[in-house]
Amino acid sequence: MAVYTDVGEEELGAFLSGYDLGKLMSFKGIAEGVENTNFLLYTSAGHFILTLYEKRVARADLPFFLGLMEHLAKKGITCPQPVKSRKGQALGELAGRPAAIVTFLDGVWVRRPSISHCAAVGRALAELHRAGAGFELHRANALALAGWKSLARACIGRADKVAPDLGSIIAEELVQLERSWPRDLPRGVIHADLFPDNVFFLGDKLSGLIDFYFACDDLFAYDVAICINAWCFEADGSYNVTKGRALLTGYAAVRALTPAEVTVLPLLARGAALRFLLTRLVDWLDVPAGALVRPKDPLEYLKKLRFHRLIDHARDYGLAA
Repeated sequence: MAVYTDVGEEELGAFLSGYDLGKLMSFKGIAEGVENTNFLLYTSAGHFILTLYEKRVARADLPFFLGLMEHLAKKGITCPQPVKSRKGQALGELAGRPAAIVTFLDGVWVRRPSISHCAAVGRALAELHRAGAGFELHRANALALAGWKSLARACIGRADKVAPDLGSIIAEELVQLERSWPRDLPRGVIHADLFPDNVFFLGDKLSGLIDFYFACDDLFAYDVAICINAWCFEADGSYNVTKGRALLTGYAAVRALTPAEVTVLPLLARGAALRFLLTRLVDWLDVPAGALVRPKDPLEYLKKLRFHRLIDHARDYGLAA
């Protein structure tokens, strides 16, 4: 989350007049994240999140995202629900941007995930994969291999300003991944961005999942690989195999990985690391002037990529035999 687009109180009040949310008491920009403009709304009806869609979110994809949250909730996944206007519309326009209001979830995200947090996330991810079955809308992953190549073209010429030889590392990795990337593994709806700041906890109990704006149809095991990157490394860059084992065991309790998925998990983890290296690198190099946003360090994912390149088998991530 972030704030790229300013919204005035009068403008916001006019927008909210189309909803049954009572009187606006306060609103506040949310600086965390990097993709969309977000505000925490407090009205006489309670707390809500207002999102203005920016950057990589295509207007045509918004019915998929909003519909998916409704579908998952019906299947038992705790996630924000779109608030519809008096006209029955979940999507509107504010400050020249597509905009939606969703319900507020109780809980906080954990900055230092524990082993129990990782286990809960693994289980929740598998439950999400199962719950996505039957969702009628489909969306290709805009940040799959073709998207990575497009991102690389946008930043590879400047990459060495961030780290020595980073441009050549990215180019080499793209060649390797394109040559070996699997396409015939189990697939369906994935979250594709289930980082700690997108998972809420009340104590050690997982209370909900948020931010479905990268969700798409792709490989389930790729989503697992994203979570390995996001949850199982320590602040010093070291991999915590105990956390990895907890996450993978939690996932397997709901949905077991197939032998083919196990075989390619190290490759998928490399791809996930490259994906976030590239998006962070682009954001690092191209922060809009005046935007209320804290770009995330791309070099964190360069370290992770180097780690994954040394892994030969999924057991090195903690996968039980």
